[in-house]
Formats: sequence, C-alpha cells, structure tokens
Amino acid sequence: MPDFRPRPGTITTTYRLATPLPDISAFSAIVRRLVYDNPLGCTRFAIRRKGYPPVRKVREMYTAKFEYRNERGKRIGSTIEMYDSVEGYETGIAAVISNMANIASHRGKPKHLPEKDLFSVMLQCHDPSGELFYLNLARDRFSLSSYRDVRIRERVEAWVRGVPELA
Repeated sequence: MPDFRPRPGTITTTYRLATPLPDISAFSAIVRRLVYDNPLGCTRFAIRRKGYPPVRKVREMYTAKFEYRNERGKRIGSTIEMYDSVEGYETGIAAVISNMANIASHRGKPKHLPEKDLFSVMLQCHDPSGELFYLNLARDRFSLSSYRDVRIRERVEAWVRGVPELA
C-alpha cells in the first residue's frame, strides 16, 4: 500500500517508490495514462475565457547522463544533457553518441548511463470540486501538492495502488 507522507506546514504529500522506474518507456506510459485516460476523474476548466484539459503537462524535464571512456576503458569525462520532451530525450541520446566532433573533443567514446537518467513531469489537474492540484512525477517518487480536500489524496493513493509498476 502506498505510504503518502504529508509534509508539516504544507499541503504536499510525497510517495517514494521502492524501486525507481526502469526506463523512459515505463515513465512515459504512466504519464500518458494520467493525461489521456484521466483515472483521477479530473474535469475541464476555464480561467479568463481560456479552456484547459482536465489534466495537462505544465513542465517536463528529462536528463540523460553520459561518460566518456578512452580505448583502455578508463573514464576520461562525463556530461549530462537535459531535454524538455521524451522525443528530445530519445533523439538527443542518439545525437550525443553519434556526434563525431564531440567524440574527437573528448578523445573517447560516449557511453549512455540509462540507470542514472532522471525524468520529471508536473501535471496540473482540476478536481470535480473545482480545486486545482499538481501531481509531480519523477523516476523515484510522486508528489501531490496544492490540494485541500483529503479525498483528492485518497483518489491518488487508490490510483497508485492500481498501477503495478509503482508497487
């Protein structure tokens, strides 16, 4: 059972995953389900005559980590690359690995370290009660913030229990 822990003095709860999500595919699938399937029952809303979907991405960040090794296998450098979309992350990795000028500058071959990559997405959700709240998803934790109604937290906890990748 997920153990969401409230932070004192704020309206944020955090759930740490027992094991981080294995890769970008698993992470992206969970985000897609939240946005397109809307399992939390969020509703469309409008602010100043502008309409918004029930669940929308507000911010996303994907970090790929690399290290450079010489012909003897010795680590001679490292770098991180940050992207604002899954597509950018995936094509960016291929670009770093195939960039001959970069390889010549480092005097070594880049090796992608997928187990050290970081992913995060902030979703804005509109509860049927009219309350806006945020769900921050990362590779190793989820945070629910800016909510007042405890039923929102209960709904998110129930959804987490129903997602096998998060158990």
